[in-house]
Amino acid sequence: MRKNLSDNWKNAIFYVLIPIILLGSVFFMSSRNKAPDMQYSEVVNLFTTNQVSEFEIDLSSGSLKYKLFKDKEKEPLHTYDVPNVAYFIDDISESVKTYNNVNPKKPIVYNYKKGSGNSVFMSLLPTIILVIILGGFSIWIVRRMGSTIGNENNRALGFGKIKARVSKDEDKKTFADVAGCDEEKEELTELVDFLKQPEKYTQLGARIPKGVLLVGPPGTGKTLLAKAVAGEADAPFLSISGSDFVEMYVGVGASRVRDLFEQAKKQAPAIVFIDEIDAVGRHRGTGLGNTNDEREQTLNQLLVEMDGFGTNSGVIVIAATNRPDVLDPALLRPGRFDRQITVNRPDVQGREDILKVHSKGKPLAPDVDFKEIAKDTIGFTGADLENLMNEAAIIAVRNGRKAITSQDVVDAASRVEMGTEKKSHKYTEKAKKLTAYHESGHAVASYYIENFDPVKEISIIPRGLGAGGYTWFTPQEENFDSKNEMLKMLISLFGGRAAEAIALGDISTGASNDLQRASEICRGMVKKYGMTEAIGPVVYDEGNNQVFLGKDYGQVNNYSEETSSRIDKEVERLMREAYAKTLSILKEHYDKLELVAETLMEKEKLDGKAFVSLMENGVLPVVEEKEETSEKEESFVSETETVTESEGIAETPSEEKSEE
Repeated sequence: MRKNLSDNWKNAIFYVLIPIILLGSVFFMSSRNKAPDMQYSEVVNLFTTNQVSEFEIDLSSGSLKYKLFKDKEKEPLHTYDVPNVAYFIDDISESVKTYNNVNPKKPIVYNYKKGSGNSVFMSLLPTIILVIILGGFSIWIVRRMGSTIGNENNRALGFGKIKARVSKDEDKKTFADVAGCDEEKEELTELVDFLKQPEKYTQLGARIPKGVLLVGPPGTGKTLLAKAVAGEADAPFLSISGSDFVEMYVGVGASRVRDLFEQAKKQAPAIVFIDEIDAVGRHRGTGLGNTNDEREQTLNQLLVEMDGFGTNSGVIVIAATNRPDVLDPALLRPGRFDRQITVNRPDVQGREDILKVHSKGKPLAPDVDFKEIAKDTIGFTGADLENLMNEAAIIAVRNGRKAITSQDVVDAASRVEMGTEKKSHKYTEKAKKLTAYHESGHAVASYYIENFDPVKEISIIPRGLGAGGYTWFTPQEENFDSKNEMLKMLISLFGGRAAEAIALGDISTGASNDLQRASEICRGMVKKYGMTEAIGPVVYDEGNNQVFLGKDYGQVNNYSEETSSRIDKEVERLMREAYAKTLSILKEHYDKLELVAETLMEKEKLDGKAFVSLMENGVLPVVEEKEETSEKEESFVSETETVTESEGIAETPSEEKSEE
């Protein structure tokens, strides 16, 4: 920065001095060449009228110095530049001789000086200075343009270079900073051991994997694991994104790949981490028309570089992606990315460990129980949990607390997953009643399903999701994958629509999300899992989740139109049977449905304990009255927790139009 400042000062001084010198030179020359105060004839007249007492003339430059008789002795001599010395002498010589002959006692004293080169030089000096300045300025401009062109050339030559980010000591991570993925760390321990003691493997002829592909959902800690490997091995960590290789100019990406591996080999043993490798490693030959030549050339160069690694090169490539299905098969073959490590979402113990890691440096109140938080955050990734604790800290500061309480964590999870409550939003009585019965239908129908997930909270307060209300359950298991569990889920999803039809004699658009999810479950049971007798254990799911338009365009269904009709009928049968069972349950227990809905209209929110008390005893528990005094009592739902939502009920003609 200091160098830039000094350069700026030099440039400023240069640009200021140049105009001053040029103006000074022009002014000096103009002053030298300006017209004299006296005319030539007037000067000659002084001599012819005998007014000059003495004079001196430079025969070279024509500089005349003279004194008049009337002048006093101490007065300076008059000066005049004679235009032509020879003519001047001819004009005054006769007058001077005549005067001296007439006045021998007081003759005119005169002296002729020999011309000097300095006077000529001095007369030409301004012109010389001006020429030098203009020449120097021209040379500076030429060099400036040359340096600019050189910089552009250097940029062009460096366009194929890549700036890999090298981790610093303050960014160093170890396996102690990674939690919730013990098996993944065990697999990566071999890489650390190889980087520290490569001879132990090479002596037995073992070859460490040249490339390791970390696969998993976003936020599961793939980048953190790669950094931890470099930190444990105390090796340089060169990180780059897959998109950094891709440019609009063909060949630049391949050049950058070569430059990256050259940098890594110079720092070996080292780790090269390529994040989002699917940006450059996508399947070749896909798409309609011409393919992306630049990306394919970049991929080809990456394949060549990984093949070119020697056994003792000491460079390991770690890449991360959440879309392994789009990668080119040549990239995944042995010898390149020959080891894949799946980084899944953490289980309950993993979430507890991750919460402990991300709570370091944060003061916690005694009521914070990581085990309970981990149970209620099924499906959260490491990034989700880190964000959860950060939001809890922000809420604690906002509430003026000096430590994070359990309620702060609950509020943070509620805000992250569901958005902010719209308490200022006012329902009409009709919309409020419709939402209350809809959400009560979900809860009551689920209550009478054997071994179904218990209700955690029911609310008719609008949230940031765009839902008029919600009912969610606390899953007792991480996943449900059996046929019976899916059929139970269908009954729970149809609870809102069935309650509207029974209690109000009308149905609304609030069940659109429920119907969509129910349809997906039924189609999965019929086409993907073979769970119905009418279709049988045959998979008819053609996998139309292709990300390549070219491959998807040329794909056809692998079953006939008759089979397609049977599939549609079977999906419709499952939906109708589940809806009929839901109607039967709610009609049989209509008194409970009405009780919960009326309580919701009054309280607007019920937690799991209050709901169970209503279902079993018909009244709210005594403790509930105290708990309801807290305006910030909120529950939270994880990503995979079952949430049934009723979309916002339209209250104005404009909202009805948007809903439709």
